[in-house]
Amino acid sequence: MISAVVRYEPRGAARELFRTRTSEVVMAGAAGTGKSLACLFRVHLAALRTPGIRCLIARKTGVSLGSTTLVTFEKKVAAEALRAGVISWFGGSAREAPGYRYSNGSVINVGGLDKPEKVLSSEYDLIFCDEATELTITDWETLGTRLRNGVLSWQQQIAACNPVHPTHWIKQRGDAGALRLLTSLHRDNPAYVNADGTLTTKGVDYMAKLDALTGVRRLRLRDGKWAAAEGLIYEAFDPAIHVVPRSVIQPGWTRRLVIDFGFTNPFCAQWWAEDPDGRLYMYREIYKTKTLVEDHARDILLQVTKVIGKVPQRTVLTAKDINEDVAAGLRVWTEARPQVVICDHDAEDRATLERHLGMGTRAAHKTVKDGLDAVQARFKVAGDGKPRIYLCEDALVDRDAALAEAKKPTCTVEEIVGYVWDAQPGKTPKEAPVKQDDHGMDTMRYAVAERDLVAQPRVRWL
Repeated sequence: MISAVVRYEPRGAARELFRTRTSEVVMAGAAGTGKSLACLFRVHLAALRTPGIRCLIARKTGVSLGSTTLVTFEKKVAAEALRAGVISWFGGSAREAPGYRYSNGSVINVGGLDKPEKVLSSEYDLIFCDEATELTITDWETLGTRLRNGVLSWQQQIAACNPVHPTHWIKQRGDAGALRLLTSLHRDNPAYVNADGTLTTKGVDYMAKLDALTGVRRLRLRDGKWAAAEGLIYEAFDPAIHVVPRSVIQPGWTRRLVIDFGFTNPFCAQWWAEDPDGRLYMYREIYKTKTLVEDHARDILLQVTKVIGKVPQRTVLTAKDINEDVAAGLRVWTEARPQVVICDHDAEDRATLERHLGMGTRAAHKTVKDGLDAVQARFKVAGDGKPRIYLCEDALVDRDAALAEAKKPTCTVEEIVGYVWDAQPGKTPKEAPVKQDDHGMDTMRYAVAERDLVAQPRVRWL
């Protein structure tokens, strides 16, 4: 008989998660309280104990699931079982979702709700959704309809999340008693807090990072509060309205590439598409630190081209190589070229980008107040029931691990919740934003200003 040792010490909210049989349970709390780990152990132990059950681990997008939640599952939860052969990975098929197969016949499927066909075609006993604040109420309720496998004596839908604004559907559903909302605390995580309440060595380092946070990010990630930022600039922003799948983008729409330079601070490149009604969609984003402009140029071209012929063998691929392959017919663009490339004003970085990208650029319209007003106007829902700007949920190309570790925003959407007016003494109210964690905000403002505040440019190709 194949066996594996499972070591886990549930505390506080995690212990309560293992006890409750409520049909809907959400663990919410500050960063680093062990929410996701507890939920993953809940699913893993259920699959080990009860032969033949079917479970699901999901997130809003498959990419985010694979790079975060499943890494935790394989390294911290199921490592011993994977080594012992108790669990094996199934890569999926035309009919079945990928997932983990247990030697006792239990199954844990995995998938993103951005591609729900396979994950929602099955029936489950237990479902876990990580980062549940990314979901809409429709997503959550749809998942609930799949809890009807009936092998486990209790069917349950669980989730983990950091708190966001107090009007989020999870908080409202919890307050109404429609789901059980468990509050996870730092003392619940043995990795950071000892049994006597003192911090472990890892805990000291981790809490120092959280203590350095400010504003609404501190309230949510350090203190675990469902809080809204005071003086929020884009008050109309609502993820349930303004965040959409990238699949909405159509081939014939006008494209723009907009860039804010950075090295120690994030470099931000946003791809924008405009539909026939003039709505703007940010559908791809590079948000990264510690990378040279010429390497960003290469990465930008890699996102919009593909190989169709036998390209030369190269030790290091450069943007120049990619452009040469395109010219030789060995590589082609996979989408419409941008109508214009809008850049921050740094002359040296602009010149470097133009040289390596092989495209001309236009200096961004940088006046702040009229740009903010233009973005605010687009976030408001228009007479047709739709806003004039959208951000695609799977836009981020690659998450910057250093930013994530520092609990900094890792994409434009994550900046919005902390983007506030500078209310320091002597400052004019609602005149200028706080200049912190605003690189995606600046880039988005350049994109909207280019569309709404300045004349359409003439493109210069190098």
